[in-house]
Amino acid sequence: MTKTQRLRMTIDITMTILSIILMGGNYLFPADIVHEILGVGLFVLWGLHIALNRRWYGAIFRGKYNPYRVMQTIINCCILICTIFLMISGIILSNHIFTFLNIQGGLGFARLAHLLASHWYYLFMSLHIGLHVGMISNKLCHSRASTRESSETEIIGSSPIMTLVGKILLTLVCAYGIYAFIARGVWKYLILRQQFFFFDLERGYILFAIDYISIIILFSTLSHLLVKSMYQRYLK
Repeated sequence: MTKTQRLRMTIDITMTILSIILMGGNYLFPADIVHEILGVGLFVLWGLHIALNRRWYGAIFRGKYNPYRVMQTIINCCILICTIFLMISGIILSNHIFTFLNIQGGLGFARLAHLLASHWYYLFMSLHIGLHVGMISNKLCHSRASTRESSETEIIGSSPIMTLVGKILLTLVCAYGIYAFIARGVWKYLILRQQFFFFDLERGYILFAIDYISIIILFSTLSHLLVKSMYQRYLK
């Protein structure tokens, strides 16, 4: 893995962690300025992410489109749209960092836009992760294989068992992700059936993180499986 690829992975992991924290709104911090600072940090990382992937954006209107590229383009463009709405609504709602702009109107629209965009962003971010799970896994496996020596019999003997255990654990996590998606009312935010963010203090912060991580794993797994299906049908 090259230095650029490591930098990309570090930025992507940091953005994912920040997104999970920010999904908790102001309930995770004693002062709402922390939410604003982390939000600005996420947008800075987004700028770096786009800069590192500028070739992809530059080639968006060039070349042929297969089903995978169509899916990738739709997801990435939807993430970008959500990011723009998050940035604009965040600036309007700011009580600290952007108060110098003296924005007076549009608070009602900004609040709903921020709620809606943040949850759609989280969904598309999860799908985006699924697009690259296979590639990241292959690189990590290749890196481990190149840095350690293992006997062929040991690999063959352990691989089927580990694969089965991994699939069972992934299935359980995805099943819990479905529960968390419903219990946390994420689907309600996506269609604005719930217009105010509700943080269940009784479930606590640890369960909040577990729930939202499981939701990421659920949708990234669905995206990954869809990519595998596309590869088997169209890209082989």
